[in-house]
Amino acid sequence: MADGETRIMICMDGSRFCDYAFDWYLENIKKPKDYVILFHSVEFHTLTTMPMGVGAADLLTTMIQEEKAHAERYLGQLTQKMKDAGLHGKVKQTTGSPRTEVTRVAEEEKVNMIIMGTRGMGKVRRTLLGSVSDHVLHHSHVPVIICRHKDDHHQHHHGQHAETDVKM
Repeated sequence: MADGETRIMICMDGSRFCDYAFDWYLENIKKPKDYVILFHSVEFHTLTTMPMGVGAADLLTTMIQEEKAHAERYLGQLTQKMKDAGLHGKVKQTTGSPRTEVTRVAEEEKVNMIIMGTRGMGKVRRTLLGSVSDHVLHHSHVPVIICRHKDDHHQHHHGQHAETDVKM
């Protein structure tokens, strides 16, 4: 790590929630010496949704190739996104469950901070399916910033918010 450099991992999955987290980073905390890792974990869904039967092997091969091609295109888009923003760093893509890959790669890359979006799932859905951001928040050894889109307030009940001013 270079002197004064902060290593920041921004988790990307192609959703508007992650794009918002990326934009939030640029507008709020970006510093010239930041080393940014745009991270994408590819989770191949073909194997879990694939019907088995006659011709399944050929179909499976085709579907996996399509998913790999999609992942390669997204990798190129992330690379361009970094160039357009004038960021110093790299794009990293791995294969596996995003909830475990984020924390594993954060440790491997020795990042100082993780920034990610959230889909704003309700309590029941989050409990049943598990939330990537919840998992990362509870298992990360570095600070995690979870960016909820400013227009995504459908899960909040008005009148139940607390607010505190902090003065330094």
